[in-house]
Amino acid sequence: MTRIIHISDLHFGADDAELIEPLFDAVTGAEPDLIAVSGDLTQRARSSQFRAARAFLDRLPSPWICVPGNHDIPLHNPLMRWTIPYLNYRRFVDANLAPTITVNDVRVHTLNTSDPYSWQKGRLRNRQITSACSGFSGFDGVRVLMCHHPFSQSPESHKQLMPKAEETLSRLADCGTDLILSGHLHRWWAEPFVQRKGVGRILQVHVGTGLSTRRRGQENDFAILDFVDGGCRVHRMVAEGTRFREDSVAWHQLNPKR
Repeated sequence: MTRIIHISDLHFGADDAELIEPLFDAVTGAEPDLIAVSGDLTQRARSSQFRAARAFLDRLPSPWICVPGNHDIPLHNPLMRWTIPYLNYRRFVDANLAPTITVNDVRVHTLNTSDPYSWQKGRLRNRQITSACSGFSGFDGVRVLMCHHPFSQSPESHKQLMPKAEETLSRLADCGTDLILSGHLHRWWAEPFVQRKGVGRILQVHVGTGLSTRRRGQENDFAILDFVDGGCRVHRMVAEGTRFREDSVAWHQLNPKR
């Protein structure tokens, strides 16, 4: 079994400080093989907020992989946002904005979907899609893609979907993507995308916010993903007081081995 923890939208600078230690304890206690962080580590991309985020990441017990979110580029400094938008992210988190990692039988490719010119909506970069599909080619294990922005969302969401999301989702299905991890909406959603004829389905696990005080009517949460026997067991962990407890567990069959 391979275990990945998926957390997102920590928003240091607008975080619930009383949940930092409970989140750390819950993640540590789960003994993951990898921790996947799908963006928005900070609230306003300030150095102090990135320092706090990096201090949290450095305490984690397992390797981690991360991508920037729209809050990880400066909003109120247009010159910096348009010329050096990822300066602090590269300085404090990772110079690579779309890293890749393989852990046991799971390969995780990431996309940087943040867009300095369209701050909240996000965008898809063709070269990253091509790179991910190339990296999945020939790999017989579980193929996971992580990005900050979702490829679909519920009708009540007020945020705009990324341009070309549906078209790109088809490309990802064609190259055998099994699972997409995302955040951004501060809402939990774990279910397969609508399956197209002749194309394997993709499971989406869209977590809410790990630490932000902007909960949007839902609890702070994160996901524990167990990959075993050709499927993924998805545990939703939610904050209750000053601890995280298991709220639900669902089993999803993944595409057959290639």
